[in-house]
Amino acid sequence: MNYLNTNLYKKDVEQIPTRNGYGDGLVLAGEKDPNVVVLCADLTESTRSLAFAKKFPERFIQVGVAEQNMAGVAVGLAVEGKIPFISSYAVFSPGRNWDQIRVNVCYNNANVKIAGAHAGISVGPDGATHQALEDIAITRVLPGMTVLVPCDVHEARKATLAAANHKGPVYIRFAREKTPVITTEKTPFEIGKAYVAREGKDVTVIACGPLLYEALMAAEILSKKIYRDRISVNLQRYDLPVSVEIINCPTVKPLDRKTIVASVKKTGAVVTVEEHQVTGGLGGAVCEALAEEYPVPVIRVGMRDMFGESGEPDELLTKYGMKAKDIVMAVQKVLKKKR
Repeated sequence: MNYLNTNLYKKDVEQIPTRNGYGDGLVLAGEKDPNVVVLCADLTESTRSLAFAKKFPERFIQVGVAEQNMAGVAVGLAVEGKIPFISSYAVFSPGRNWDQIRVNVCYNNANVKIAGAHAGISVGPDGATHQALEDIAITRVLPGMTVLVPCDVHEARKATLAAANHKGPVYIRFAREKTPVITTEKTPFEIGKAYVAREGKDVTVIACGPLLYEALMAAEILSKKIYRDRISVNLQRYDLPVSVEIINCPTVKPLDRKTIVASVKKTGAVVTVEEHQVTGGLGGAVCEALAEEYPVPVIRVGMRDMFGESGEPDELLTKYGMKAKDIVMAVQKVLKKKR
């Protein structure tokens, strides 16, 4: 089975927001199980909860601008045997209602699913107040919480369906902008599993979310399949070609240590890639695991202890160092540490 979309490396690769996969997944989950209910905090269209609301109006609750109340209502529904999904922007849920998620949801191990849309720097013009860059960290630390960061629309749909079938709290993170369709309908997805999307032997790059695309492009550049005239970065001749193993890590918690350690034992060096603060997110999770299991040099690509700003999504990813060229430079840096 081909893990990746065969058209991935074309300039006109199809692009769809990951949040669309959430909307599709909600409808499918609702069709399969009448206990699935959806709550939203006045962002029904933006979070793509609208399709579920139209198809199952009796199972949809518009809570309004009240994220804390939304979490509390969801716990009550879960106690009565329902499978509630609560939908908002990630800065508001889990950001604004973190206490309710901690005490009401996680302390009671309630079967509530939290969908955080518009996450990451690529929210763009909405600016720093709406760019959730800490949400993986604040959910990953909660006991019993599962954290999912799908890479594209297909994986987002599968993650939503998997969350509906999973017993216990789940956080699913979605992006706002259209992003490349990386996987296929048949690409496997299972909670708790990471997947080798591309095999290599010199360095392991572990990515989650839509930035998996940038990691794959970096691997192409380093393999010399795409040459330096395609990217503005100084590639030293002795550093090419580099064989990069790419791991897609859609489940940040529980982390698939087995797959990651097996890859790292082969390559001996790691770069992590995420549209999130490097502290506490995927990079932090990987560093924690490797410190205990198999210590190697690690370079983390992501947001480095700062807030974002208003701008176009691609401009912001470039400014804050989360594009393919930045991953290329991180690979070169970690290989020097490895040597």
